[in-house]
Amino acid sequence: MNTSALRTLSYGLYIVSSRSGEKFNGQIANTIFQVTSDPLRIVASINKENLTHAYIEESGVFTVSVLAADAPMTLIGTFGFKSGRDIDKFSSVSYRTEGTGCPVILEHTLAFLDVTVTDTIDVGTHTLFVGEVTDADVLAEGDPMTYAYYHQVKGGKTPAKAATFLQEDAGRTERKEKDTAAQQRYVCNVCGYIYDPATGDPDEGVPAGTPFEELPETWVCPVCGASKEEFDKV
Repeated sequence: MNTSALRTLSYGLYIVSSRSGEKFNGQIANTIFQVTSDPLRIVASINKENLTHAYIEESGVFTVSVLAADAPMTLIGTFGFKSGRDIDKFSSVSYRTEGTGCPVILEHTLAFLDVTVTDTIDVGTHTLFVGEVTDADVLAEGDPMTYAYYHQVKGGKTPAKAATFLQEDAGRTERKEKDTAAQQRYVCNVCGYIYDPATGDPDEGVPAGTPFEELPETWVCPVCGASKEEFDKV
């Protein structure tokens, strides 16, 4: 079976957020879709291991923030590659709460949906949360971030817990690491990007052959925007 066929399916990029009492958490998700118009209902696919999943199960409510195409990788890195069990993701962004009490991101967000869960479907690693949209609004004009744009233009990675993660992605990463084992590589602890001295970072003017230690202190991860301090030796 050629699972690459699945990459022809279209997705967006969103931040799904929920609450546990006064605490908030959110995560990047790409599997959000409308299923009915009357009543207006959508479905969100969330990994069972994620803190956001636990919050939605507890509260029965969530919001969807529709990201703009110009959303920086640092925002995607915070909500997509860090855990709310370790940090407060909302401490570094502007947000407001909606009728359900859940937060909506106000930065680089085109629109939001406020949702109350009406049903759940267990699909193994993920739960499909079916919810009725109780409020929605457009916050800004612009083009929404698509998953294809995130990968092809921004060079984004797919987290292993994402609904659309394909195992061959991990295989390609492992093969690359083995092929360049002779040089010291560094891995980003935020998103998993590997800096390889053999290739450098040509998009940022870093030529091939540049050791990690010689990168400018202002250099950041080209995938998620993390600083050099977020990298460890492979």
